[in-house]
Amino acid sequence: MEASLTARDRVGIQDFVLLDAHTSETAFLDNLRKRFHENLIYTYIGTLLVSVNPYRELDMYSKKQMDTYMGVNFFELPPHIYALADNVFRTMLSECNNHFILISGESGAGKTEASKKVLQFYAVSCPSTKVLNNVRDRLVLSNPVLEAFGNAKTLKNDNSSRFGKYMDIQFDHQGGAVGGHILSYLLEKSRVVHQNHGERNFHIFYQLVEGGEEDLLRWLGLERNCQNYNYLVQGNCTKVSSINDKNDWKTVRKALSVIDFSEGDTENLSVCSSSVFQLLGIPAQVLQQGLTHRKIEAKTEEVIYGTTVFSPFSVDHAVYARDALAKAIYGRTFNWLVNRINESLANKDSSRKTVIGLLDIYGFEVFNVNSFEQFCINYCNEKLQQLFIELTLKSEQEEYKLEGIEWEPVPYFNNKIICDLVEAKHKGIISLLDEECLRPGEATDLTFLEKMEEKIGGHPHFVTHKLADQKTRKTLERGDFRLLHYAGEVTYCVVGFLDKNNDLLYRNGKEVMRQSKNTIIRLCFPSTEPDSKRRPETVVTQFKSSLVGLTDILLSKEPWYVRCIKPNEAKQPGEVLIKNRFSIPIPVYNEIKIIICGTLKLFCSCRYKPLCPDTWPNWRGTAAEGVRCLIKYLGYRSDEYKMGRTKIFIRHPKTLFATEDAFQVCKHKLATRIQAKYKGYRVKGDFQKQREAATKIENCWRGLMARKEREKRAWAVKVIKKFIKGFMTRNQPACIDNSEYLAYVRQNYLTRLKENLPKTVLEKDAWLTPPPIMQELQLKVQASSMFKGKKENYPFSVCRPFLDTRIGKTAQLHNYTTYSVPVVKYDRNGFRPRLRQLIFTLEAAYLVEEAKIKQRIEFIYNLWVMGVIFPWRCFPWGSLFHGVSLQYLTPPLFFQGDLVLQCDYLFEALTKLSVIANKQNCIRVVQGSVRFDIQPGREGFVDFKSGQESMVYRAKNGHLMVVSVSRRTSVTN
Repeated sequence: MEASLTARDRVGIQDFVLLDAHTSETAFLDNLRKRFHENLIYTYIGTLLVSVNPYRELDMYSKKQMDTYMGVNFFELPPHIYALADNVFRTMLSECNNHFILISGESGAGKTEASKKVLQFYAVSCPSTKVLNNVRDRLVLSNPVLEAFGNAKTLKNDNSSRFGKYMDIQFDHQGGAVGGHILSYLLEKSRVVHQNHGERNFHIFYQLVEGGEEDLLRWLGLERNCQNYNYLVQGNCTKVSSINDKNDWKTVRKALSVIDFSEGDTENLSVCSSSVFQLLGIPAQVLQQGLTHRKIEAKTEEVIYGTTVFSPFSVDHAVYARDALAKAIYGRTFNWLVNRINESLANKDSSRKTVIGLLDIYGFEVFNVNSFEQFCINYCNEKLQQLFIELTLKSEQEEYKLEGIEWEPVPYFNNKIICDLVEAKHKGIISLLDEECLRPGEATDLTFLEKMEEKIGGHPHFVTHKLADQKTRKTLERGDFRLLHYAGEVTYCVVGFLDKNNDLLYRNGKEVMRQSKNTIIRLCFPSTEPDSKRRPETVVTQFKSSLVGLTDILLSKEPWYVRCIKPNEAKQPGEVLIKNRFSIPIPVYNEIKIIICGTLKLFCSCRYKPLCPDTWPNWRGTAAEGVRCLIKYLGYRSDEYKMGRTKIFIRHPKTLFATEDAFQVCKHKLATRIQAKYKGYRVKGDFQKQREAATKIENCWRGLMARKEREKRAWAVKVIKKFIKGFMTRNQPACIDNSEYLAYVRQNYLTRLKENLPKTVLEKDAWLTPPPIMQELQLKVQASSMFKGKKENYPFSVCRPFLDTRIGKTAQLHNYTTYSVPVVKYDRNGFRPRLRQLIFTLEAAYLVEEAKIKQRIEFIYNLWVMGVIFPWRCFPWGSLFHGVSLQYLTPPLFFQGDLVLQCDYLFEALTKLSVIANKQNCIRVVQGSVRFDIQPGREGFVDFKSGQESMVYRAKNGHLMVVSVSRRTSVTN
């Protein structure tokens, strides 16, 4: 409910029972216009929903809107069709009974769209499983299929339902949609063969021509031009701006596949919509004879009894037979389609289900020329209006009776008099029409009119040209009759009434159709269908019987109503020229709904108790006593309300509005007080939380600092202990105990060395005396002075640690060994490799083979020659071979020739040798080739070159060839 008078003045009242002048038609229409201008197209009359067609898309049907209305009290949110659908659904689940929603209104008022919105809401709101989703999709997609085959463009509506539809949606105990069933009523078959100017045939014909695939059209023998087909152009309106036939065809094809129509079913259905003899599978001659001849049985003496005779039709009869057959094919195909959809919607579970029925039936129609179809449609609307009135009055009466309120009759238009005029036995219009159709003799439409003038000429709701006064006679043709319906006057033209009511199909036409090879046609014209010689029931009698059946179905369910209204006749958005089509009884006492108060308990204990000091904040007595106390304080007069057993009824909406406005004012005051109390509570709570947090932070910080101090002291003790232990074991081999101390010693030495570097690296006495751990560093410094910048691969080689020995202790000569390394000795003559160990002592160098000394060279002599070749990386690694030659002068008696050796640890061995022999300046690096003496007077050469693979071999020129994968270099002394 709108909360303020300003809002009510601007957007009107959202429930007509709250309208002050609730019996005023002017006030009713003014309220509709006021809300319509604000795009509020929905308004309640109690639980009845009034919907005004906006003729344009409104942003009020999104998934978000659906979620907003799910599970919400009916009157809690603004009126909406989703609110009605949700309330029906929840009531069905809670009460476990069946319901139906009656959607009524004129043609073009939006009934079909309202039906779609309800279905879409249930499709989203119902529980979801794979099976339930399948049923849901079929329920929703049955709409576009039935619209294509049963709707058409009329003067009133571009998508007018030309048949009545009642759909049962079946739900399980959890609210899941598990099945459905559709009943159809009175398809307007005459539209297949005739349309008024400005109208179209059924949508499916235009969809097939405009959107059908090329292969399909070629197979059907159709051209993509509606102008080529007489049945499609009689209304001279094949194109409609608001309809996209091509896209609609795609929608129909997709929907048919979801509803389990096979490709063959779809093709056969297309054949029925575009029938020509080839596709029907009927021989052309047989079909021609069926359309041009009538089959009769001879019963004269001249002809043997039982002989079949074919009597040719006149041109008019042939046209009638053709049109009758076309209507029969389409009408029976439509019934087959509905049954086929019902099969796909059938609920396989036999357990009890609750049902929500959805009735979307033709709207009241008034055209310039109204024929038999409009008469049937408007009669149907009269019956539904009568049912609506009876159910509304009945429900109101029962509620008043239950509450102990005296029922006061309300004046309203009761259309029972019109229903009796149409359907009364023996003297109603339907009886007179059937009588005229069935009587022997030359019955015509005009004789039917004369019979009506004779039998019901004095009825206040019936008039003809003959019976009218002079003024009215000018508005009636001689073949017209006029009925005063509940929704207004309608003039009917009797031309065609008898033919359309008979709807005869010659037996010969049925027999021809039974010869069809089309599956659907054979099902529609079964051979088991009896060819009774009795005339079948007329169309209007069948329709009357179906309405009786529909009424019985609706009376077995709880009713809900949606009344659709056209704002104007031009179908223009924004224009409001509403004519009142309502005849709705509104009770004298307007019950206050749950959003206002509902029961006495809700009125006193929940909503309005703040208005009285005695009931606020809590009322301890009974609900009835609380309501009496409250209304006495508010000053209600005795004629403004009635107290029921469980509810309170208020006569005038202004009384309710005054109470509601007082509640709104009180609510703001209460909100202010509650807000102030709450803010104080929040501030106090925040302060207490901050104080507690500050205390916790202080405690945590102090504990953290204490722990850090304790950890720092423990760490210091640990470090000191470790340092002392490292100092005590500093001269032992590196281990866990002294590793950190030795690292400290290195770092300390390097730091001091950084500040006291000698001017040249050769100033041996200028270097700081390194600790024992730094001996390796000293060796690498000397290696750097000898090789850095001279040897290309020096940076990679020198990074490897220098060791004291490369041979195990068992292979060493004695404890005086200073350094040992494995080498390969190449014979001076054939350059055959020999594995040896090179051992340095303080006095001499030894070449050893398996602990056997092969050669000893004293360092004490300065006049001897030794030639050595060392590689900088071992053979298995595919490394380069670089040569090194150390040459010393030696006495002649020791002269045997130069040694040619290969060593894997070139820089380490040379550095150790230079230190032991004190010959740092005697090493030089050469490239290309190294000469050496094989023996006195005989020279040998070692050549170096680059290649793809490292190797050492004797070349063809007799030289020792060393191949490396890098630039050739050699080191000589």
